Amino acid sequence: MAVDMSRKGDIEEELKSLKDVLSVAQVVVSSLDLDEVLQNILYSAMAVMDMPAGSIALYDEPLGQLSLHAHAGLSDQFLDRYRWPVKDGSMIRQVLDAGEVFCLENVGSSNGVDDGLVLQEGIQALVAVPLKIQNKIVGLICLDDFAPRTFTERRLNILSILASFAAMSIDNACLHQRTHHLAVTDGLTGLYNQRQFRLMLKEEMVRARRYGKPLTLIMFDVDDFKAFNDTYGHFKGDQALVAVAEILRESMRECDMVFRYGGEEFIAILPETGLEVALTAAERARRSVEEKSLDYLRGIAERGLTVSIGVAAYPEDGLDRDALLHVVDALLYKAKREGKNRIYHQKPEV
Repeated sequence: MAVDMSRKGDIEEELKSLKDVLSVAQVVVSSLDLDEVLQNILYSAMAVMDMPAGSIALYDEPLGQLSLHAHAGLSDQFLDRYRWPVKDGSMIRQVLDAGEVFCLENVGSSNGVDDGLVLQEGIQALVAVPLKIQNKIVGLICLDDFAPRTFTERRLNILSILASFAAMSIDNACLHQRTHHLAVTDGLTGLYNQRQFRLMLKEEMVRARRYGKPLTLIMFDVDDFKAFNDTYGHFKGDQALVAVAEILRESMRECDMVFRYGGEEFIAILPETGLEVALTAAERARRSVEEKSLDYLRGIAERGLTVSIGVAAYPEDGLDRDALLHVVDALLYKAKREGKNRIYHQKPEV
């Protein structure tokens, strides 16, 4: 009878383990958003091991480095290290190459930790789980406790199964992210495309109306681009567009959004920005293209490029998306008709 009861207890424990694995798997594969996937994986792993802290880093194989993408329960000082190289012979290198769950129940009594930040953080016990698909290293889960402890085989087994689901889920999310990026960006310049511009302008105008904030559009057109193409060829013309895109990206503020609108036209959304500030930004961009484009095109062309610019502000120049686009487009072509390499905006009525 005692044997039967013991067997019953083992079966119940196995069933509980299977339920835990199923529960974890459902959470891990429930999203394709990479940030959400990583956070779900981390919290699931922490729950499985009953650990108060942890992190997930993704592995960049060409660079041979890890980058932190999800974390919980760790100090700002510890998190300052966003990227770090995986050095040959290091503990992390050995863990990644072995591809198995690695644990230290008492960091203080082990010589296996070669990371000063781990010791400085006061971590006393840790579990490191490589995330691999076949021979490809995806990343690393690290779970931490601030006191020595014992890890049960049952929990480690569940964590190992979780890591398998996690690696597949992360790989799928990364693929989804890359696919989405291709759908919303211009293949030549890497800027957002016109489709994404229209979506983001709609969102920004809703915000501007809701909170009573200004918003400005700056539209750019490369001057005499057809002549440039005819002189140097379409391949070098493409290189010229890439150069202009890079100069515009560098000259605008971090909060501004620059898009390739089509052909040789670019457009920028400046959220929460009035006309005067936008005109200053437009002049900075115009001057940057004029002064820097020849350096970007050295060895490609004997002359640099200039841009004509139109600037339109919400709400003064239009109360909806189409009205604002109509105004900024008209102002751009006025700049081109009246001399090029200049900026036009609507003068406020007195």
